[in-house]
Amino acid sequence: MASLAWLLIPLFAAIGAAIWGSWAARDRTQGDISELAGYARFREVMDEADRAHQARMKEKAHSGSDAV
Repeated sequence: MASLAWLLIPLFAAIGAAIWGSWAARDRTQGDISELAGYARFREVMDEADRAHQARMKEKAHSGSDAV
């Protein structure tokens, strides 16, 4: 009976390795596509914010209120 228990250890290890291998080899392209799309939206928003900030700075510099 003890030898049967020792044979179950490699069996469980093989089953665990098969489960882990199938999980590691799964198709993850959908996740990459959505993450890249999210990053593109983030860059667009940051570019718009930067352009708005530069426009405010330009208006402030040429407002004439700083004239002495």
